[in-house]
Amino acid sequence: MKTVDTIADDIVAREGGYVNDPDDPGGPTKYGVTLATMKRLGLDLTGDKRITKDDVRRLSKAKAKDIFIERYYRAPGIDLLPESLQASVFDMYVNAGSNAVKILQRLINDMGQNIVVDGLIGPQTVQAARVADATAPSHLTDAYGIARRNYYYSLADRRIASRKYARRLDGGKGGWIKRAEEFISARYHLSDQEHAKRVAAWG
Repeated sequence: MKTVDTIADDIVAREGGYVNDPDDPGGPTKYGVTLATMKRLGLDLTGDKRITKDDVRRLSKAKAKDIFIERYYRAPGIDLLPESLQASVFDMYVNAGSNAVKILQRLINDMGQNIVVDGLIGPQTVQAARVADATAPSHLTDAYGIARRNYYYSLADRRIASRKYARRLDGGKGGWIKRAEEFISARYHLSDQEHAKRVAAWG
């Protein structure tokens, strides 16, 4: 099982350096940390009493890693979930915030439990996740990863500007889909043909 430090290192490496994609609602981003996050945390790295894209550019890998572990792993309570889920939920929380938890809560409800889908990891969600993990220990992680992949496809269905993150220019799997499948057993990965069929309606 990967440690939280290793998972955070993987996220930083996967997110890459500074980008300011006009189609990304997060705006200026470095190592996956957005300008909005830096403003919320008061990270004035330039010392000019303003937090702008220049501060994002100055963000170090080490600082980004610290932010992820403290704000996206420990603060929301992902460390309380079964270990089998932590890596994928943590990775998605960095990418999609509380939607990562809502997907888990809906999945747990689909498995026969009845918890509130609010995106918060409280005692009820922790207990329900532990029961679900004990009930299907070899399947819950894959089920979560598949639900995560479906979320990305559905998001791209609704938002045309986001489709480039789910489908490459050559029609292959985009970064969102490949990222989700890193946490899914190979036997549940979509084939190129299945992916093409899923996105065919996008034109």
